[in-house]
Amino acid sequence: MEENFIAFLQSVSATGARVCGLLFARFWRSTRDELLAYFAAAFWLMALSWAVLAIVAPTGESRPYVYAIRLRAFL
Repeated sequence: MEENFIAFLQSVSATGARVCGLLFARFWRSTRDELLAYFAAAFWLMALSWAVLAIVAPTGESRPYVYAIRLRAFL
């Protein structure tokens, strides 16, 4: 049951990040500020990372590749 709960929390985090990305994209459309577009892209990458972790549940050697998505979001 613990694995299901972790997948649920990762899905909730992915959904929250997607919503934040949509909000930043909406603000970017009205202001055309480049920083807001970068924030939107970063949140969408974080959502992708959490969604992949929730769906695939990688173990061992494949897990760092998923965290590379998150690293790109932070850069």
